[in-house]
Amino acid sequence: MEYIVSDRVKTLKPSAIREIFKYAADPTVVSLSAGNPAPEAFPTKEIAEISNRILTEEPITALQYSVTEGYPPLRRAVTDFMQEEYQVGKDFDDLIITSGAQQVMDLLTKSMVNEGDTVICEAPSFIGSLNSFRSYNARLCGIPLEADGMNLEALEAALKNEKNVRFIYIISNFQNPSGVTTSLEKRKAIYALAKQYGVLILEDNPYGELRISGENIPTIKSLDEDGIVVYAGSFSKVLSPGLRLGYVVAPKPVIQKMVVCKQGEDVHTNVWAQMIAHRFMTEYDFKGHLKNLREIYRKKANFCMDLLDQYLVPNKITYQRIDGGLFIWCKLPEGADMPDFCKQAVLRKVCVVPGNAFLTNESEQCSSFRINFSTPTDEQLEKGIRILGELAKEIL
Repeated sequence: MEYIVSDRVKTLKPSAIREIFKYAADPTVVSLSAGNPAPEAFPTKEIAEISNRILTEEPITALQYSVTEGYPPLRRAVTDFMQEEYQVGKDFDDLIITSGAQQVMDLLTKSMVNEGDTVICEAPSFIGSLNSFRSYNARLCGIPLEADGMNLEALEAALKNEKNVRFIYIISNFQNPSGVTTSLEKRKAIYALAKQYGVLILEDNPYGELRISGENIPTIKSLDEDGIVVYAGSFSKVLSPGLRLGYVVAPKPVIQKMVVCKQGEDVHTNVWAQMIAHRFMTEYDFKGHLKNLREIYRKKANFCMDLLDQYLVPNKITYQRIDGGLFIWCKLPEGADMPDFCKQAVLRKVCVVPGNAFLTNESEQCSSFRINFSTPTDEQLEKGIRILGELAKEIL
């Protein structure tokens, strides 16, 4: 029979990263394309202990339906943590637990965006969020990223000229895919522009705990005195992505609408996973765990950048050094054929993600590609980056 799909999904394409995963599943392929946490970062022993205690002491709580807003003890723990560590959460705010931070993008768009409304994004930006916005037929407006964040002139021009701008989407720390961290000066300027033009800011901060150098910068949400910032956080990079736990701090009227939308999506987030996160935060050394994660990623990131300096930079591929996160954005010289470079890399059994996958308009020219250093072993990193260097030397 002929299958008629909805207008909303007619133009949606599979995630380029997920498609690349099909090649990366080959054990002979070096995958520099994933965004997974390092295997050694998972607290498997602690999660096993907690799970056993939960299913022994509170099995019905873990296995029964729960409230949409989230497991109350976890909501309290996350609320306290955000206030103590980030000064996030005012009297006009509320917090709910979501099924991963990805659901925050979906729920806010569903709650606040009509078909044809505009969402302003960094260019490049995270493909998962872009596809969430696209799924509601939002118009995406990409703002070029500079070394310290969005180009402010381009942002103000978009706020002036685009119709029905609903929110500005920004990954403020160690941006995916570029690795850029928005400076405090620009955070304040973006907040001022959002206030001036009456639009929300969606601040996505899944990598904020993974700083490997430099000083922490106040979140945009911590500057929020006007109820215009929605903050998305995640346990995926600090505990486990498989638990599918995220959270959102936002003004209460926004949260109320997101809760109604969540009830129609999944009723509530996995209770067992929420109980694990709560006990890990309150009964174990959560801050010590975060410190250990930073040390793991500091070593891996520095090792990766040393390899880039050794194999890619001499062969005309440049990159911007990072202060945290999981990704490095590599740039080919002007005029180079980036898609062909990525295809040739796959033929040599190395996977990277072509940069146009992260653009609001994937048909635009792009000379960059993204690599991930957290998932591969040191041996795989060295092999993969060496092969990329050999390829660059041959064709650039």
